Amino acid sequence: MGWIDLSIFCVYLLAMLGVGVYFLRKNKNTDDYFVGGRKLSSVHIGLSVVATDVGGGFSIGLGGLGFTMGLSGSWLLFTGLLGAWLSGVFLIPKVSGLARRKGFLSFPQFLEFVFDKKVALIAGLISAIGYLGFTSSQILAGAKLASSTFDGLTIENALLIMGTIAIVYTVLGGLKAVIYTDTIQWIILMAGLLFVGLPFAYTSIGGYEAISSTLPAEFLSLTNVSWQQIINWMFTIIPIWFIGMTLYQRIYAAKNTQAAQRGWFIAGLFEYPLMAFIGVILGMFARVAMENQLLPGYNAANLDAEMGLPVLLKTVLPVGFLGIVLSAYFSAIMSTADSCLMAASGNLLTDVFRLHNGKRSLLLSQLLTFIIGSIALLLALKMTSVLELMLHSYSFMVSGMIIPVMAALFSKSPNKLAALLSMLTGGSLTLFLILSGFKLPLGLDANIFGIAGSLLVYLIVASVKKEKALTV
Repeated sequence: MGWIDLSIFCVYLLAMLGVGVYFLRKNKNTDDYFVGGRKLSSVHIGLSVVATDVGGGFSIGLGGLGFTMGLSGSWLLFTGLLGAWLSGVFLIPKVSGLARRKGFLSFPQFLEFVFDKKVALIAGLISAIGYLGFTSSQILAGAKLASSTFDGLTIENALLIMGTIAIVYTVLGGLKAVIYTDTIQWIILMAGLLFVGLPFAYTSIGGYEAISSTLPAEFLSLTNVSWQQIINWMFTIIPIWFIGMTLYQRIYAAKNTQAAQRGWFIAGLFEYPLMAFIGVILGMFARVAMENQLLPGYNAANLDAEMGLPVLLKTVLPVGFLGIVLSAYFSAIMSTADSCLMAASGNLLTDVFRLHNGKRSLLLSQLLTFIIGSIALLLALKMTSVLELMLHSYSFMVSGMIIPVMAALFSKSPNKLAALLSMLTGGSLTLFLILSGFKLPLGLDANIFGIAGSLLVYLIVASVKKEKALTV
């Protein structure tokens, strides 16, 4: 990398830290720190939501899917579009006005209102653990990008650099810094990929003729995916829109219900088709470049699918443009890492320790954010796959919390004991199945069985309680 690219990249990183320092002086209390003062517009909300949800992990992960399966990898984010619009219609009208009246700061506070404090406590723990893993996946995505771009930079050193920067500006600035940097970062990412990354890569690999002659025909089809994979993605990603702490924070931060809903509809369209196809197409370009020996020193034996895209960009982009696109990808990674850090610290402060109303709550918020970020960095040092770590984190949260949320939204008499036991069952079962490595029937993911177990427990306990009530 030349000094011009490095200078552009360094200026970007300093600018992000500058935003954190600026909002450090603006935050007066935990309401400012965790929900941005509840005054944000639909544009800021929408861009922040999509930047957080897609982020660097999905950006790098989509590149890996394009590298291994082609255009069909885009179905991953079609589930994001469905999740965004469904939650915009069914979830936001239910919680937005309520959150404003009650002053909610976290997602589990909604469950406490519907059920009780015990349910909120378990939800806070599940959410904090899940977002800890998700933060790690973003730091790992940034490290993969950096280590494949900067000569001589090991992935361990890249993890330390990425983790430190993300942690510092998030600790300083809170949700306002997160949302405003998300807006900037998403604009940089879209401009960098659309106007720099795609055209330069397309030309460098030889255009459509090289693509069609190099890749198998199924790579250019939308049917190169099994029904099991579609089901796994749907059960993992659609429910996260109903239980994601980062998303509830943005519902609470919107100036009104309509602004939140518009933001969700904007986010869905940015996810699919825009980001979905940009990601997989760039991954396909990387595969073509590798197959035609355009990536010196790399071949099928030593090139990680998720590393293909950053290696391609490093190889084909001219001086100056590499710095812009590299900043764009780091933007996406930062935008998710910071939000996940905010979510995990918010869960612990508000729902587990219940210290959000004290005189030193802002300082405690920053301290917790720093501690969680440090743990996430240590976890990232032990992992290898960005997409796998992300989806496992999603699976754990979804299987633990989606059934109580559905009960809260659609049941006329939600049962608190049933909710508590279903959360413990769903989260524990999914975690056990993931860690044990059991080969599950039909190639389905662990969280599908976790959700099924959670639903079964909820229905059994709720029906027993109802029968006892009728008997009395």
